[in-house]
Amino acid sequence: MTERALRLGTRRSKLAMAQSGQVAEAVRQLTGRPVELVEITTYGDTSREHLAQIGGTGVFVAALREALVRDEVDFAVHSLKDLPTAHPAELVLAAVPKREDPRDVLIARDGLTFAGLPEGARVGTGSPRRMAQLNAYARSHGMAIQTVPIRGNIDTRIGYVHKGELDAVVLAAAGLSRIGRTGEVTDFLSVDTVLPAPGQGALAIECAAHNASLAAALAELDDPFTRVAVTAERSLLAALEAGCSAPVGALADLLADGQIVKEMRLRGVVGTPDGSTLVQLSTTGPVPETETQAMALGRELAVEMLAKGAAGLMGERAL
Repeated sequence: MTERALRLGTRRSKLAMAQSGQVAEAVRQLTGRPVELVEITTYGDTSREHLAQIGGTGVFVAALREALVRDEVDFAVHSLKDLPTAHPAELVLAAVPKREDPRDVLIARDGLTFAGLPEGARVGTGSPRRMAQLNAYARSHGMAIQTVPIRGNIDTRIGYVHKGELDAVVLAAAGLSRIGRTGEVTDFLSVDTVLPAPGQGALAIECAAHNASLAAALAELDDPFTRVAVTAERSLLAALEAGCSAPVGALADLLADGQIVKEMRLRGVVGTPDGSTLVQLSTTGPVPETETQAMALGRELAVEMLAKGAAGLMGERAL
């Protein structure tokens, strides 16, 4: 008798379906069991409000998590940057696969780079984090840009450029890569210019905590370096008491000497959306060997950032 198909809960967007499809194939190969995608509509998909107003990107996760808890699906795939930092006890983060390119990218008219944008260029993004850093970079390099809040799926956002409503939009490199549209990128933004969202480029595979055999099978997809990096980034975010919609950028990267990884560097930034004030700091230490050590690295940097005035830049925090 063949085992029943594993049910993978996914959002319906083209990007979510693409990344869930990739994970489904990996799980099929790993377990020998069929995997079926179960499409779930989330509040974040149906609401037309700006993300920052409806509680940040956690709105994309709640419905998937509810389906897991109600045993309507066996496991779920999220973009890790969408996961709230608080983790429900009944669920387990079974795997964080190897991360894709964490950078943000520009898709601009006429093949323009960010540095080549004309005076007063209109740049679309739904992210206060991106706005803060793009505006700060422009300000420090004598450029005048106008950041325009937008939302919608990748097609919608790129469409604003094609229709001439915006000069450029900023998106995550990983998402474009997963749907095979990296060719449309006109500029990869250095992490020295724009630090990504905590966890950007990484996926999270979640299942019910009581399903120990499935959790153990999914754990085979975990990449330990990606796991400690994103744990440090998300610990920084949590310690700054910031939700997913806060203007916080963070990236932990591994510093190697030849082939040998020696240290991990964690960088964090928080700023006002107009870019007039940024608090940007980094810390370097031994590569964390446990989740606890990775979390400590994030907390330490958050304490330094708060001491430099980060709290006042977070905007109104939702109670």
